[in-house]
Amino acid sequence: NAIHSALVVATSGAGYVLGSGSIVDIAGLCYTCTGTMMVAASANTLNQVFEIKNDAKMKRTMRRPLPSGRISPVHAAMWATTVGTAGTALLACKANDLAAGLAASNLILYAFVYTPLKQIHPVNTWVGAVVGAIPPLLGWAAAASELSLNSMILPAALYFWQLPHFMALAYLCRADYLAGGYRMLSFADPTGKRTAWVSLRNCLYMLPLGLFAYNWGLTSEWFSFEASLLTTGLAMGALSFVLAPSQKSARRMFHGSLLYLPALMAGLILHRLPNEQKEHNNIHQTSEIAGVLRGAELWDEEERARQQREDPKHSRRAQSRPPVAYASVAPFPFLPVPVYVSPEAHEF
Repeated sequence: NAIHSALVVATSGAGYVLGSGSIVDIAGLCYTCTGTMMVAASANTLNQVFEIKNDAKMKRTMRRPLPSGRISPVHAAMWATTVGTAGTALLACKANDLAAGLAASNLILYAFVYTPLKQIHPVNTWVGAVVGAIPPLLGWAAAASELSLNSMILPAALYFWQLPHFMALAYLCRADYLAGGYRMLSFADPTGKRTAWVSLRNCLYMLPLGLFAYNWGLTSEWFSFEASLLTTGLAMGALSFVLAPSQKSARRMFHGSLLYLPALMAGLILHRLPNEQKEHNNIHQTSEIAGVLRGAELWDEEERARQQREDPKHSRRAQSRPPVAYASVAPFPFLPVPVYVSPEAHEF
């Protein structure tokens, strides 16, 4: 679960970078990753609270803190509630409501839909893939304050990637999952053929994603080439699993999937193009600020011209005051307007 949480944070951070303009807000990136990590920790904790008895029956999970008795379920539930609420609040305050809503929705989907579904029907793997695809959307929303077609590239890659990854894992740990009471596709597939075909099919779905990323202006053309090579390599691993389902071929595909995702995300970030909508919003905000400052300058000039017409002597004294009060306060709205000493004060 620690690896799962790290993966969630990494994909959320990648989504933030992809959704940014030419300059990435490092503080915003840190807030987003921190909030995502807190919500992911809450979801994983709730998952373990609900599955204490199941985890106690599986070799790979029986040493976890809850099934081993090192932490009580009450303390774990209190921790999950606190950290989940705090993480969502952090995203709402430091990012935006859209990012916070996606985080809260994903927590509910993971802990209260995916977790119980694991003991009911094999469709849980596809629901879990949706859960894994949301963090990069969260990161993009935190950076751009909206979702667009471009924002779907990395979530789509994550969704399709998770199916061969977890199909291989379910095949390798079939006996363990069966002992834990989980319903996986591999249970009704003694030969492994059906599991392998699902893996291969979803690898093939990922082949055009690099081309889409280039055509939609998310990356340069180099990423299209690199993504095609990476996906072809993963698909070849899945094909070997189809041709000869075995522990060896499943393990090879599983290890290949572990290498594939970080390489794909690195390529996306390396060859990314600035988010045009974010750049447009930044230019619009800069224009608004420039317009406000220009309006203040014009108002000051008109006021001085009016005073000169009414009282030329007073106008000459007024011109000696620095006409920059509006400029001094504009960058820092929480500071008071500077008060300048008028020339008349020196006459007394």
